[in-house]
Amino acid sequence: MATMEHKGFMAKIDYDADIDSFFGCVVNVSSPITFYGKTTAELREEFARSVDAWLEVCRERGIEPEKPYSGRLTVRMTPEIHRMIASAAAVSGKSLNTWVVDALKDSAAHA
Repeated sequence: MATMEHKGFMAKIDYDADIDSFFGCVVNVSSPITFYGKTTAELREEFARSVDAWLEVCRERGIEPEKPYSGRLTVRMTPEIHRMIASAAAVSGKSLNTWVVDALKDSAAHA
């Protein structure tokens, strides 16, 4: 999977063979921000234009644009998994939060 970033907004890039173009969709906001381009240069330009246009519409309407993410994540798990990761964090000398952040970062880097 290819991705692009502009002003903290992350887009997933795909290819649409039916129209012979690349297609992008911003994945870290709930508002639909999409764009197309025949070349990667055109795709990057359209991505920036789409994000900037969305931010401008928010400004004009007096709407606070969504931030890509707050930095907070609530995760539900079984007590057994909670115990396992708390033990792993303690053994590694890390707080539970630091251990989870490190594990998620490592997993995302290899996704």
